[in-house]
Amino acid sequence: MTQSFHPLVGQRLPILFIRRRASSRLYVCEGGPLGTVTLPEDFTDRGLPPADRPLTAEVLADLAATLRAVARK
Repeated sequence: MTQSFHPLVGQRLPILFIRRRASSRLYVCEGGPLGTVTLPEDFTDRGLPPADRPLTAEVLADLAATLRAVARK
């Protein structure tokens, strides 16, 4: 569990089974006293790593410029 606000942060949970939802995965885990816990993949260490830099106005401006360049081709 990697989400800092979740009560199970930092703990390793046994995965009971995996469900697919759209293009993502949900892990149904044994949560101890919390019972069964369903976690989206990005709440776990199995998801994508955090971005190298935060989403800022500059990042969005770079994205917009890239999209304009691609649209012209």
